[in-house]
Amino acid sequence: MARDTVDSTPIETVADLAATLEAGCKPSEKFRIGTEHEKFGFNLDDLSPIPYEGPKGVEAVLTGMEQLLGWERIEDRGKIIGLADPVGGGAISIEPGGQFELSGAPLENLHQTCRETNQHLDQVRQVADPLRIGFLGTGMAPTWKREEVPVMPKSRYEIMTRYMPKVGSLGLDMMYRTSTIQVNLDFSSEADMAQKMRVGLALQPIATAIFANSPFTEGKPNGFKSFRAHIWTDTDADRTGDMPFAFEDGFGFESYVTWAIDVPMYFVKRGDTYHDVTDTTFRQFMNGALEGRVPDAKPTLGDWNNHLSTLFPDVRLKKYIEMRGADGGPWRRICALPALWVGLLYDQGVLDQAWQLVKDWSAEERAALRSGVPKTALQTPFRSGTVLDVAKEVLSLSQEGLRRRNRLSDGDLDERVHLAAVEEGLAAGMCPADVMLQRYGGSWEGDITRIFKDYAY
Repeated sequence: MARDTVDSTPIETVADLAATLEAGCKPSEKFRIGTEHEKFGFNLDDLSPIPYEGPKGVEAVLTGMEQLLGWERIEDRGKIIGLADPVGGGAISIEPGGQFELSGAPLENLHQTCRETNQHLDQVRQVADPLRIGFLGTGMAPTWKREEVPVMPKSRYEIMTRYMPKVGSLGLDMMYRTSTIQVNLDFSSEADMAQKMRVGLALQPIATAIFANSPFTEGKPNGFKSFRAHIWTDTDADRTGDMPFAFEDGFGFESYVTWAIDVPMYFVKRGDTYHDVTDTTFRQFMNGALEGRVPDAKPTLGDWNNHLSTLFPDVRLKKYIEMRGADGGPWRRICALPALWVGLLYDQGVLDQAWQLVKDWSAEERAALRSGVPKTALQTPFRSGTVLDVAKEVLSLSQEGLRRRNRLSDGDLDERVHLAAVEEGLAAGMCPADVMLQRYGGSWEGDITRIFKDYAY
């Protein structure tokens, strides 16, 4: 999220909150694709993480991007922390450890998504190359210790940094040493939202396995294929996970709200000030718990939207649905992740088939996938086979969904072309981490620094 909101519209009831989610409903012809991807900035000379300040830091890159693009700067206490396209396109923001994120514009097809990605990476290189800064596409920083990673000057991150060690052992690693690719997709009705949420939650571990790309920590193999996904299992149980309640009869907007309002908040923003309210749930806030502690202590639409942005389930609901299970990766994977989910979710017939695939998976099976996939990815046992078998079925469904969409590029190729990286990986039975580990034990000869060449943008 590029900019925390200060919308002062009052909200009073669970129905009010549910209505804010329901407002996202739109006809299928207006469905759009919003892709977000993060990357690690590093110093080309010594492969260290780039600081915020200085001539070769995050601030310099953001300022250079501001001059190149003419986008509006976003500031926190006078420090530039992001940029927003003034005509409603994308936004650039920084994650806690300086991970550089593009939140893409809502686009009509995946060809546009890939053009946007390529244009952004080219623009970043125009600014970063003269500064001797490179950018790495992996799910976790492969060599840096947590204490080596710089801290970005964002007020919300200060609150989160204090809070994370109270609720999990790996939350600070999530903040400072991981990166992701995610896609934001639309829904047409409450029933459509519920079906997409259920399919997305069930299949999120499958996507995690397909895109697993974080097998190294502090310069050596960590025993996982997606250490990033493992980190999420011990970050903050209150606000993460696969939300078993989404599979219960009657799941809808109010069900999500009922869960969300009992999650502790991080902050309330009044003006430019962030008030730490980590001891208060949103429900308690609605019942007057912050009277006398923060100015204007009645909750607003801005407070609610900010709170929604601090929830981290595997699939997150706002006025759209966010698919959150994939590691960051090289540029072809940035296009492939949205392609996988658009193919599965944007054709009703394929969505129905995807639901048939997962609807009899038990809560225990889903939980076992979520805990097993970070370690063994595509080789994770499932029923009579492995996750690789399921992944091939999922890929086939996605390809069919994209074929039916029939959105053609200038070269008359449909959107299935963007699944090529996934198709190649599954044909070989390997996730990106498998390839990386193979190189580490082979052509890299155990030299982990080679990753900064082979996986840089």
